Amino acid sequence: MVATTELPTTVFSLDLNEEQIQMQKWVHEFAEDVIRPAAHEWDEREETPWPIIQEAAKIGLYGPQFLAATTNDSTGLLLPVCIEEMFWGDAGIGMAILGTSLGVAAIVGNGTPEQMGEWIPQCFGTVEKPALAAFAVSEPDAGSDVSALKTRAVYDEAKDEWTINGQKTWISNGGLADVHVVVASVDPALGTRGQASFVIGPNTPGLRQGAKFKKHGIRASHTAEVFLDDVKVPGRQLLGGKQKLDERMARAREGRSTGVQAALSTFETTRPAVGAMAVGIARAAYEYALQYAKERVQFNKPIIMNQAVSFTLADMKVDIDSSRLLVWRAAWMGRTRHPFTSAEGSMSKLKAGETAVRVTEQAIQILGGMGYVRETPVERWARDAKIMTIFEGTSEVQRIVIARAISGLHIT
Repeated sequence: MVATTELPTTVFSLDLNEEQIQMQKWVHEFAEDVIRPAAHEWDEREETPWPIIQEAAKIGLYGPQFLAATTNDSTGLLLPVCIEEMFWGDAGIGMAILGTSLGVAAIVGNGTPEQMGEWIPQCFGTVEKPALAAFAVSEPDAGSDVSALKTRAVYDEAKDEWTINGQKTWISNGGLADVHVVVASVDPALGTRGQASFVIGPNTPGLRQGAKFKKHGIRASHTAEVFLDDVKVPGRQLLGGKQKLDERMARAREGRSTGVQAALSTFETTRPAVGAMAVGIARAAYEYALQYAKERVQFNKPIIMNQAVSFTLADMKVDIDSSRLLVWRAAWMGRTRHPFTSAEGSMSKLKAGETAVRVTEQAIQILGGMGYVRETPVERWARDAKIMTIFEGTSEVQRIVIARAISGLHIT
């Protein structure tokens, strides 16, 4: 008689819990009933959709409570789940609603509890008068190379005041925001280790919007230059405080580890979220193309009956589901503090971003001429998808990050 060993009870599950499912349905309903019907209009207008943001604020979808609920989920999955549904509705409007969270993430990642309590509510404003926040890092000569920032912050100890000068570009909500979080160099010789983040409040003299960009996609999301000319910032608006900054720079000068870096720490926490945005766009295009292929008849049969079409749809579905799994893994790892030993956050953003571009292009091909005209939303989704391989680190940058992580070498 062969002895048997009882298998241990497993706790692994990919099922969402009841709260997550209800939140997913709630966001999906808003995306379906409010965002999608307005998407074409605001894409054509290329303006911030304030009425949609206000509707989101009225039901609690735009505000610190929603962000807290989604980011405090113990599994880490609720935020990407909600983001996917919102971007399934529309990426431009979704970015207009979620763009504030990037500035909030910078405050949470680098600020003190007191700074969070003071500034995060101001990032969202009120239901009657919603506000926006912006995270300003990129510059004309410093996009992927964050170490090349030229914006300077100089401290006046007698006044406990910082003076900031510089130019930022490609800033979501730039100049339009009530609260700007600006990354500036305090000690250029230290590169990224000599940078710090500052909160700049509403109507601060010297901060002004430059050119607003007319973009290929996500056109309902405001993107512009920001100029800082002798902007005076009280010492208390240095995120993390002066003592923490001095200690960090002292360690850098001694060649010791400095821990978290101002700009990179924010990107590390948001890359899986960008992956979720990309999954939402890709899923929208796939679902539309699938339905079209079932209904479109050529040569006396639905075009999905052709292997060329059905195999393409099968590949689209595989790419979307695998991208979502990478996003969920990275979000779960970040929330449960598992180390990102192989740059799993960058993996999720890379795969999902490139999936969105490929799937939306394939959807256009399946629709043929109807995919290329504005009567259907597929061409807009394709335009929106491309940014997912560019912002918050291009695909090439993600590959560098992953290559360095898996090799232990400084790949360039």
